[in-house]
Amino acid sequence: MKNTPYRGRFAPSPTGPLHFGSLMTAMGSYLAARSQNGQWLLRMEDLDPPREIAGAADDILHTLEAHHLHWDGPVFYQSQRLSAYDDALAQLAREGHSFPCRCTRKAIAEQRSTRSSQAAHFDACREGLPEGIATRTVRVRSGDTPIHIDDILHGPQEPYPSREVGDFIVRRADGLHAYHLAAVVDDAHQGITEIVRGADLLDCTPPQVHLQQLLGLQHPRYCHLPIAVNSRGEKLSKQTHAPAIARQTPGPNLYQALCFLGQMPNPALANEPPDTILRWAVAHWNVNNINKHNQVVA
Repeated sequence: MKNTPYRGRFAPSPTGPLHFGSLMTAMGSYLAARSQNGQWLLRMEDLDPPREIAGAADDILHTLEAHHLHWDGPVFYQSQRLSAYDDALAQLAREGHSFPCRCTRKAIAEQRSTRSSQAAHFDACREGLPEGIATRTVRVRSGDTPIHIDDILHGPQEPYPSREVGDFIVRRADGLHAYHLAAVVDDAHQGITEIVRGADLLDCTPPQVHLQQLLGLQHPRYCHLPIAVNSRGEKLSKQTHAPAIARQTPGPNLYQALCFLGQMPNPALANEPPDTILRWAVAHWNVNNINKHNQVVA
């Protein structure tokens, strides 16, 4: 994909308003795209209705607009892509890459306690379910060959899916499509060339690259940004009561995100309007200045 025009994306889930950590990730992916004269797409990952908050999707859009993080093209909603995910599930099954699974989390935990490997799932259901046993989930067979991943910040890695991931879920017990499947299918559909996201998703990369291989899809580059954490070392999130980003102070918010990303902006930029800050940030973006380790945000 070296000669393909750059296409990046920001893919939030509408489970609450943007907090500083998510704004920082949005800004990192935005700057990576704009600094390479590329496109920056916005994908709403609204595939988990039980976790979604009413109005959160629109709130996210308004917050990005307030910070002048303008995306290219229409917003892409995963909830409108269910047939594409069904097609991918059918391909995996047809080619023998997936299998129905009966295992509960408790059963998997018991398997792990009796084996040396700590993979998430073993081959208990790989050869087919006994007659009369209902399918709970659909899983993909993990591979025994290492997957090469050259992360821009974290360097080259060669994880073994069978050892480190196990047979992972592509259709959940509640019938919903799993994150790995939807993300891979949509990244390919949108022509994403580089995925810039938080390091909390670094472990998601091996199963997603494995899926790309099975489905015959191109492999984007990856860059996993450091995670903003609170004083207890917890990732900023709805669960840890991270405050929503104030739309009334876009300039200071962007300036703080630039500092977090190691871009060393001139302090005089702190009170400038968003467009001024973003012009400077695009012109001076340097991924080598980013500290790959998690950082505390007061």
